[in-house]
Amino acid sequence: MSLRVRLAAAFAAVAVTTAVAVALTAPSIVGRGFAAMQDDGATGMGRGAGQGAMAGIHARQVQDETTTTLIAVAAIAAGVASLLGFAIASRMAGPLARLEASAASVARGELGVRSGLGDRSDEIGSLGRSFDAMAADLQATEVARRRFFQDAAHELKTPLAVIDATTSAVLDGVYPHDDRHLETIRDQSRLLARIVDDLRTVSLADAGVLPLRRGTVAVGPLLDDVTRDLGARATAAGLQLEASGASGLAVSGDPDRVRQVIVALADNAIRHTPTGGRIRIEARPASASVVIAVVDTGPGLAPADLPHVFERFYQADPARDRATGTSGLGLAIVRAVVEAHGGRVRVANEPGGGARFEIELPTAG
Repeated sequence: MSLRVRLAAAFAAVAVTTAVAVALTAPSIVGRGFAAMQDDGATGMGRGAGQGAMAGIHARQVQDETTTTLIAVAAIAAGVASLLGFAIASRMAGPLARLEASAASVARGELGVRSGLGDRSDEIGSLGRSFDAMAADLQATEVARRRFFQDAAHELKTPLAVIDATTSAVLDGVYPHDDRHLETIRDQSRLLARIVDDLRTVSLADAGVLPLRRGTVAVGPLLDDVTRDLGARATAAGLQLEASGASGLAVSGDPDRVRQVIVALADNAIRHTPTGGRIRIEARPASASVVIAVVDTGPGLAPADLPHVFERFYQADPARDRATGTSGLGLAIVRAVVEAHGGRVRVANEPGGGARFEIELPTAG
């Protein structure tokens, strides 16, 4: 039974109950009243026997007419109440039926449908706004999911195409059977493995099941290790890489994962900083946390790119070269790992040029 029918039935039940109660009690009440009037008239005014009988008959007629009138009025009231109840029920059930239709559309995959009830100020309006927000979130999630699969397919397709082309050329005799072409196949296979591993890391972090071996991580020694390990590459690129401000600071986290994050940010800075530039890895204490920043003197980021750089496969530079061996997931992994630690990430352009990537992790202890 629909809500409209149930509400109308409830109003009708109240009206009918009232009418029945009036109909059952009215004859007795009216009868006692007229009997009292007849007795008072017979005794108080000294009427004769004939006049008393006529008065009794008249009183009963009036009683019957009054009872009939009361029953008719009660029946009319019940009918009017039922119609009013049905109208009110229809008015209440109409928006809910609209919301039901919108929910059915969303269930069928039409995620752009909205209830249209958000402008109401009552509880139904609140429900409509909640539904619309949920539908918008589902739509955004679906768009992100489709884009993710498209980007993942594209990223996986590139190394696969290189492997296939190189292998076919060697087998067809276009390329000689030498180590150079075997190295190409090996490098692209490693890139495929890295993309798969990075996808797995991001997926585990999104699901909240990324394994973390938490402990106390001394920031100073960690930054020294990163600058030492990446120093040769920075020097080869004509860049200056240095760390500062981390003395005595410690964070709570997985040492390997925290190192992975800083290496990814420093690697990103090396790839986007022109020759002769400088990269600084800084650390400073904050309220119950430590902020670690990687600052470069590169061209910085376009304002439109700033909100998206931590998204999977997002390319601030459409001409990014896959020959660098990157998976396109480095900054997405940074955000996923930092948030798995209960931290935050942010990015901004430096006033004098370059970009500043910051991660904020809880302090140890």
